[in-house]
Amino acid sequence: MAYDLQEQEQLASIKAWWDKYGNFILTAVTAVLLAIAAYNGWGWYERREASQAAVLYDEMKTALNGNNAARVKELAGALVERHPRTVYAAMAALHAARAHHDANDVAGAKAQLRWVIDRSGHEEFTLVARVRLAGVLLDEKAFDEALGLVTGEVPDAHATTFADRRGDILLAQGKSAEARAAWQQALVKADAQHPLRNIIQLKLDSLPAAAAS
Repeated sequence: MAYDLQEQEQLASIKAWWDKYGNFILTAVTAVLLAIAAYNGWGWYERREASQAAVLYDEMKTALNGNNAARVKELAGALVERHPRTVYAAMAALHAARAHHDANDVAGAKAQLRWVIDRSGHEEFTLVARVRLAGVLLDEKAFDEALGLVTGEVPDAHATTFADRRGDILLAQGKSAEARAAWQQALVKADAQHPLRNIIQLKLDSLPAAAAS
């Protein structure tokens, strides 16, 4: 069936427009489809990685329950090496740090905690690692480095543990007035059920009376 003149003009106009913009449109559509495919592929990869990491972490929990420190360290190493972006790697490194510390391997404990702080990418566990590493450094009398780890603004959920550790370090430096202020701040940030509340109060009570102003 022959097209009438108007239809022919419309087809000619469409053809001219396609000749001008068709390649660009095809390229854009292809890019969008590839991006969607890449996104879906990355999501599949992340789910697969998390699933594999979860299996290793379950094995680690069994090792922890069995007090198998060697196996804990081995599995932590596997998680950090193979699945470093997952939350399981961060948790495993914290457990491994404890295992190293309990075995008097301070260097190993510090290495695990520093990995969580510097490379895990999970802030919640980074904050926990900072407090724990500050405790290790306190034992080594590396006071300035320890204090640097627990100084500064932190989320309210961690404010008590940070202030408590600051108080420990300041007292070890002989700065009892500053330690008192840190522990008082820790109590202010702690709710009535906080597990450290009674311990912090005992620390405060053990300090000599504050000098009258």
